[in-house]
Amino acid sequence: MDSKLLARIGAVIFVAIAITMTAIEMSRAPEPPRAGPAAVAETSATDPLLIELRRCQSIGAAGASDPDCLRAWAENRRRFLAPGALPAARIADGATPQEN
Repeated sequence: MDSKLLARIGAVIFVAIAITMTAIEMSRAPEPPRAGPAAVAETSATDPLLIELRRCQSIGAAGASDPDCLRAWAENRRRFLAPGALPAARIADGATPQEN
């Protein structure tokens, strides 16, 4: 067999497989959305730290001198830097932020 003929047969087979796979994929029903974002929204609605951080964000520049905002920001830093910590328990007990 001629190598050009073999290349053409291979190309035709490849295109046929690609068209078949595309047709199969287009005929599938769309998958329902996953519950990932809803679970994150539910967690953020019950997390006291996130509620406090949103309050601090809403008061603007006054949050820089608010002791509760300073404590929330310190706790947020600890949560970010030490993922094994229990931040919800520490912010609820009213502990003062520690400056490093």
